[in-house]
Amino acid sequence: MIKESKTSKTVLAQELGVSRSSLYYRPKLPERDWALKVRIEEILREHPAYGHKRLALALHLNKKRILRVMHLFGLKPYRRRGKKYHKPKEKWGIYPNLLLAYHPEHEHHIWVADFTHVAFQGKWVYLATVMDLFTRTIVGFSVLTNHSKALVIGALLSALNHAPRPVIFHSDNGSEYDAEDFLVILRSLGTLVSRSAPGCPWENGYQESFYGKFKVDLGDSDRFATLGELVYEIYHTIYVYNNSRIHTALKMSPREFAQKHKVATIKELEDGVQ
Repeated sequence: MIKESKTSKTVLAQELGVSRSSLYYRPKLPERDWALKVRIEEILREHPAYGHKRLALALHLNKKRILRVMHLFGLKPYRRRGKKYHKPKEKWGIYPNLLLAYHPEHEHHIWVADFTHVAFQGKWVYLATVMDLFTRTIVGFSVLTNHSKALVIGALLSALNHAPRPVIFHSDNGSEYDAEDFLVILRSLGTLVSRSAPGCPWENGYQESFYGKFKVDLGDSDRFATLGELVYEIYHTIYVYNNSRIHTALKMSPREFAQKHKVATIKELEDGVQ
């Protein structure tokens, strides 16, 4: 029986194109870190300017642990930029932040979305992305020269073209994500809508963290002669992020993490049958 078990694992590894040792890999997001992330977000809602030192005092925890978790999930205290604060529309409050109650348990459980801009020859080029929160893979994205609802719809459809629908879709309260055309797609999928609380940008820090590193990897966007060259490099930078760039939280690339988790899941199912 032992010999047969070894043989089946060897064959399985060959079929999946991975090493046999990968079958024993057990990737997971530490639930303790996620629980602490939620506690930090709750404190930041009341005291948005708290840095890691004051958060540590408020939570009676080591400041190094607080700082590590903040870096892990892209949490940053709110900093005033000189613009007058405007109270958000009341309709934005109808979608709660479900990520305060749920943490990603598997691939395509929770997707998070946002968009950013890249300077190009005195104008802006906009990039919208959809990230799978369990594997941190960018599952869909869209590039346009404006930030209309078409930008975020394009990113969502790009993700749905390559992956099954998510259980939860999380974003901020931007008007693009509040567009009826966008919400109709999510409703048709049976996907739950989750939103960051108004004025709490850290509650979607995963994407903010990605954009910070993405722009460093992309480099000077004005070095390209044409818009086409810039768009190609955006595609290439996202490809590298997904497939070969080591993610700090995962200790490997998102695609490698996803593959190893898939292998471990198959092994669990096989062991259960045996």
